[in-house]
Amino acid sequence: MQHLIQQLLEQLGEDPTREGLVKTPQRVEKALSFLTSGYKTDIDTVLNGALFSVDYSEMVIVRDIDFYSLCEHHLLPFFGKCHVAYIPNGRVIGLSKIPRLVDIFARRLQLQERMTNQIAETIREKVAPLGVAVVCEGTHLCMAMRGVEKQNSYTVTSAMLGAFRDSARTRMEFLELLRLRTPGATQSVAGRMIEE
Repeated sequence: MQHLIQQLLEQLGEDPTREGLVKTPQRVEKALSFLTSGYKTDIDTVLNGALFSVDYSEMVIVRDIDFYSLCEHHLLPFFGKCHVAYIPNGRVIGLSKIPRLVDIFARRLQLQERMTNQIAETIREKVAPLGVAVVCEGTHLCMAMRGVEKQNSYTVTSAMLGAFRDSARTRMEFLELLRLRTPGATQSVAGRMIEE
């Protein structure tokens, strides 16, 4: 990989032997390996059996999960917040496992739409809840730095499975809970969606 990065620098018109670039191929290889580590991460190992039998059947929400990913079309970053909800069916998952699942799918070359679905489908498969909802809000540098150059645009994607797809009331409860913020906090894009 380092040789390819050195060739890339040359093709860009740079001198890979100058002081600031001498170690760039090593640094880029390390960064790309980390940013795409989701390919090598085993979901079951991350979950580590953290599924617990609990008599709880109300909505569980983990919101404002930061994610950072790379757009598969331009290899430029996109990043934002992910909000995940599910309705248990006799089992709950350890709360820290949900952000870890988000990271597994974010740390790949991705489309936000696919990532949103992958998170939802994995929770449905591993936890078997009554329903799963995932909303991702992302800023894409391929739109902000190049192309249309729209710095203030957001992309919002959602995946609604089970009760969240079948029941408008359940779906609206989830979106309403996303809209509620701590005093003084900025309202999320998902929260603004349900006001319009």
